[in-house]
Amino acid sequence: MVTREIPSTQPHGVRGIDASRSAEPGSSPSDPGRRAEVREFVRSTPARLTATGIVLLLLTLTSGIVTVATVNGREATLQTLLAETEPLANSAQNLYSALSVADASATTAFISRGLEPEEVRDRYLRAVAVASAELVYATAGLASTDVDNARLLASISSGLTTYTGLVETARANNRAGNPVGSAYLGEASTLLQTTVLPMAQELHANQERRVADTQRSYSRPPWPAFAVLLVTVLALVASQMAMTRHSRRTLNPGLMVASASAVVLLAWLMVAGLFSSLDTGRALTRGATPLHELTDARITAQQVRAEETLKLVRREGDAPYDEAYREKSAHLTEVLSAYPPSDSVTVARAEVERALLAWRDWAGAHERMDSLLDAGDYPAAAAIAVGNGPTDAPARFEEVDDALTDGIVGARQTLRSHIAAASNVLTALAEGAVVLTVIGLAGIVAGFWPRLREYR
Repeated sequence: MVTREIPSTQPHGVRGIDASRSAEPGSSPSDPGRRAEVREFVRSTPARLTATGIVLLLLTLTSGIVTVATVNGREATLQTLLAETEPLANSAQNLYSALSVADASATTAFISRGLEPEEVRDRYLRAVAVASAELVYATAGLASTDVDNARLLASISSGLTTYTGLVETARANNRAGNPVGSAYLGEASTLLQTTVLPMAQELHANQERRVADTQRSYSRPPWPAFAVLLVTVLALVASQMAMTRHSRRTLNPGLMVASASAVVLLAWLMVAGLFSSLDTGRALTRGATPLHELTDARITAQQVRAEETLKLVRREGDAPYDEAYREKSAHLTEVLSAYPPSDSVTVARAEVERALLAWRDWAGAHERMDSLLDAGDYPAAAAIAVGNGPTDAPARFEEVDDALTDGIVGARQTLRSHIAAASNVLTALAEGAVVLTVIGLAGIVAGFWPRLREYR
C-alpha cells in the first residue's frame, strides 16, 4: 500500500489521505474507508476554505442582485408616478373642473334669458371640449386591470353625452321663449351634480389616493437591501479576521478589496436610499397634502357656484338650494381658513389668502342677491349673479377659482419636483451596484485562491 504524505512545510492541521483506498478494486462510496476519507476531507482546512469562499460569493452575488432589483424597482415606481399616476390624478381634477365650468356657463345663459352672450356660449363649448379630451386621456392612461376607474370613466362619458343633449334641448326652448327650457336645464344640471360630478370626484379621489399610497410605501427605506449588504460586509470582515489568525498573514488584499466594495455599495445605497425616501416624504407632506386641500377647496367653490346659479334658474328661494349652498359654503370657509394643513407647508399660502378674501366678497354678493330675491326683484338679483361688475358674483368666483388654480399648480410643481429629486438620487446606483458586485466577486476569488493552492 502506497501513501502520499503531505510535506511538513504545509500548514498545520492537514493530514495525509490514503490514496490507495480510492484505487482498490471493488471499492464504492458506501465503503467505510471511503466515508472516513470524505469525513476527513470535510474537516480539512481546504474544504473549510472552499465552503467559506462559496458562501461569501453567494452572499456578495445575492446582495448585488437584491440591490439592483431594489433600485430598479424604486426608480420604476417613481417614473410611473411621474409619468402616469400623478398626471391621471391631475386629469381627473381637470375633468371635474371642466364639467363644473360647462354647467355654470349653461346656467348663466339661462339666467340671462333669450340669446346667451357669445362669450358664455364659447366658454361652455370649450369646457365640454376639455372634459371630452380629459376623458380620452384618462381612459388611455388607465391600466387594463383598473376595472373600477374604467367603469367610472365609461359612466362619466355616457352621462356627459346625455347632459349635453339636455342642455341643447333646453337652449332651443329658451331661445324660443318656452318656459319648459328651465325644466330641461334643471334636469341636465341635476344629472351633472348628482351623478356625473360625484363620479368624477370619486375618480379623482381614487387617483389621488393611489399617488399618496405610493409615496407612503416608497418613503420607507429599503431595509431588506440594507440588511443583506450589512450581513455581506460582516461576513467578509469575519472571514478575513479568521484567515489572518490561521495563516499568520496580516492582510489579504483580495478580501480587503471585496470588503471595501461591499462597504462602498452599502454606504451608497444608504445615502441614496435615505435621501430618496426623504424627498418622497417631502413630496407627500409639502406637495400631495396641500394639493388635496386646494383641490378640495376648488371643487367645493365650483359646487357653491352651481347651487347659487341653479337657485336663480329655478327661481326657488327655499330649502334644497339654500341648504346645499350653506353646507358647501361652510366647508369652503373651513378649508380655506384651516390652510395650511401643517407648519411645514409653505406652498400656496398667498394664493389661499387671496382666495379667502375673494370668497368673503363673493359671500357678500350672494347675501345681496338673496335679499333682492326675497324682495321679489329677480332682474336685480340675476344681475348680481351673472353681471360683469367687479363686486358681482362671477368676478368674485373667478378670483377664488383663479387663486386656487394657481395654488394647485404650485403644489403640483412641488410634488413633482420632490419626486423627480427622489428619482435623480438613484441615478447610476444600479449600474454601480453591478460593477461593485463584480469587483467583490473577483476580490473573493483572488483572496481565497492563493490560500487553496498552498494545499495542492
